[in-house]
Amino acid sequence: MNKIVDINGIKVGCNQKTFIIAEMSANHNQNFDRAVKIIKAAKKAGADAIKLQTYTPDTITLDSDNEYFQIKQGTIWDGTTLHKLYETAYTPWDWQPKLKKIAEDEGLICFSSPFDNSAVDFLEEMDVPAYKIASFELTDIPFVEYVASKGKPVIMSTGIAEIGEIYEALEACRRMNNDNVILLKCSSSYPTPLGDINLKTISNMKDTFNCSVGLSDHTMGYSVSAAAVALGASVIEKHFTLSRSDGGPDSAFSMEPSEFAAMVKSIREIEKALGTVTYELTEKQKNSRQHSRSLFVVKDIKKGEEFTNENVKSIRPAFGLKTKYINDVIGKKARTNIEKGTPLDWGLVE
Repeated sequence: MNKIVDINGIKVGCNQKTFIIAEMSANHNQNFDRAVKIIKAAKKAGADAIKLQTYTPDTITLDSDNEYFQIKQGTIWDGTTLHKLYETAYTPWDWQPKLKKIAEDEGLICFSSPFDNSAVDFLEEMDVPAYKIASFELTDIPFVEYVASKGKPVIMSTGIAEIGEIYEALEACRRMNNDNVILLKCSSSYPTPLGDINLKTISNMKDTFNCSVGLSDHTMGYSVSAAAVALGASVIEKHFTLSRSDGGPDSAFSMEPSEFAAMVKSIREIEKALGTVTYELTEKQKNSRQHSRSLFVVKDIKKGEEFTNENVKSIRPAFGLKTKYINDVIGKKARTNIEKGTPLDWGLVE
């Protein structure tokens, strides 16, 4: 897999600026104007991209009340059916070209998670620059192949996949000659308990699957996302809403604008701090070395007098000989009179 992919002119992947995605999901609450406000707020908060979801209740599930379609897995949506949930959560398709144009006018990349082939076809007409495959679709290999066949970069969440299934999804992309794939570490519980995150897996995923890896983060707050960047995450995806108090299917685990902005600030600071692998000293560090220790004459010494542990000591600052030479100096004689406070150098030693 390619370690760096191009998404609408932005380089995303290893050693690149973290690509930060604001996930609108269902937080528009079926109000187009609210969706527009979310896009503008995401831009102001520092997002690089806004992500939509493209499905209808009938393209993602059946309108059925039997037990198979009841939500009862201990989620925040328990007590309803899949179809009823998606009726409140889906983003109307006729909005999406308009929202994409608004996002692009704001300077955001806009792309989507399709959930069936018809959604991919629709998004192709919109000319989205990338696709996101949600965790629950990752194991649908024919669908992964169809998405990958469009030749666009593919970001795939791994929230419910076992390691072999992640390999299968990557192989599906390779069969379609698409090596522009980024995997997202993800825990598909909403919100995710901290003990379920296992961020150390990010570096292992990079090595195991030989691709760039990010995080789809459903925890509260941004400490997990910031830590993921420190561990090598190239992409951060967070659900985004104007206010959790406004309600909606995903509001409980979504970030508000001020929180998202704080996360972006933290991530950008971490990027600067990560830097590169180097043992070279900066100019400030070189200047600071002047305050380290060296050998100084600490008592007046007459010409011909021996250097001893009483008249030569390791002290700050660092203008004298390095302290490692102390045993080479002790016992030798002074070449000239030396005043207390003189940094020792070899020219003063016989």
